[in-house]
Amino acid sequence: MSIFAAAVARGKNGWTASELDLSGLADIDEVVDSLRDAEPDAELSLLFVESDDEYLAILRLDDGEDPRVFASDSAFAEESRVGSVLLGEVETPALELDDLAEQDDSSASGAEDEDDTPPEPDADPIGDADLLGDLGITAKRLLALCGMEGMMPADVTAEICSKIGCGDEMEELREA
Repeated sequence: MSIFAAAVARGKNGWTASELDLSGLADIDEVVDSLRDAEPDAELSLLFVESDDEYLAILRLDDGEDPRVFASDSAFAEESRVGSVLLGEVETPALELDDLAEQDDSSASGAEDEDDTPPEPDADPIGDADLLGDLGITAKRLLALCGMEGMMPADVTAEICSKIGCGDEMEELREA
């Protein structure tokens, strides 16, 4: 299974991006330590893990808080050692459609794209779909991106990074 793992971190001087090697990491604590080591003074760190153009996992680490994890499909944990390390302790499904409807009702911005659609029925998103909500990517939008026909994990990562302000850093990392 081919894995691309990129850490993006926001610190006092803006965003930085670096590739992480997750192959030797045994548990989520080691992943978190590796993410912290990538940018020790970061206020916010995100880890994007793309696997075989099929799965996307996102880990969020805020300064002093427990990590939050989301994956586009729970099958990633079953089919990959890295997926099982990232998602092994995640038992909750991503927001249910009822939760998304409530979120729509309470959304004041109304700025969602009209092409937001729920994920493909064969996908089983898992974890905290709202982990990017305060950065402008609602749970509904994240689930829609992950379920959009033709969208690869790299496309979803690029879209998210562009929206939150670290698109150039991620693009430079991919080109390096």
